Amino acid sequence: MVDGAVGPGGGEPESSDSLRTFGAVTQALREHAGLSREEFADVVRFSKHTVASVELGRRMPDPAFVERAEEALGNTGALRKAAGCLARQPGLAAWFRQWARLEAAAITLYTYECRLIPGLLQTEAYARTLFTEQLPPLDDQQIEVQWAARAERKKLLRNRPNTAFGFILEEHLFRRRTGGVDVTRELLDHVLELAELRNIEIQVMPTERESHAGLAGPIQLLETPDNKWFAYCEGQRGGLLISDPKEVSVLQQRYARMRSQALPLKDSLSLLQRMRGDL
Repeated sequence: MVDGAVGPGGGEPESSDSLRTFGAVTQALREHAGLSREEFADVVRFSKHTVASVELGRRMPDPAFVERAEEALGNTGALRKAAGCLARQPGLAAWFRQWARLEAAAITLYTYECRLIPGLLQTEAYARTLFTEQLPPLDDQQIEVQWAARAERKKLLRNRPNTAFGFILEEHLFRRRTGGVDVTRELLDHVLELAELRNIEIQVMPTERESHAGLAGPIQLLETPDNKWFAYCEGQRGGLLISDPKEVSVLQQRYARMRSQALPLKDSLSLLQRMRGDL
């Protein structure tokens, strides 16, 4: 997965009051029309499983579903109006949403990444490269939903000037040239621009480093407004939110050691500028 993105099998949003209400109204109208779920599924040209997920409030209805359901259930306009009030977090995997909510209010956010440029620092071209290379493949609509979610998250860096953001990034993330030279050139320009903001610190972990405290994988740490710390670790098909102070402390120690092992801020920016000049 790429920084909390939804994969083909994980696109259903977590249930909410508005989703459950929409589902209940859909079910009531269907039953009033005398249609079974199987019959209704045939009419709206969606699977019985999709109809059940919508009615139980587990799935965000597709716009085509809403329109076809309206036509099948009397064209009252009720479903169209209700669909406009649905609350969701499109493009975010269910297991990432709790972290995303904490992230949105954090006063400190630290990220170490060794696989890809973190979502908060990505350009649109870089993010779209990651989305188009996901397996199983995503369709165009899924990619657009994921980019919309990523673009919304990225606003945190500029909308929260009192939040301290720290990033430790492996040198090879830029040297890989994901998406090609043009994408990498734009990415480097973007990261260098963000590094000029007072609340953002970016350090590069050089490829040649004899000791490295982060070899076990990526780390994200955040501090809430009431000064509680949480951690988050993400893998191929899921993520783990960590609240146990003892476990969070271990990751804080590793991140602190990496800050001393990575290049200092000035040297990190110099390296990024040299890489930019080599493209």
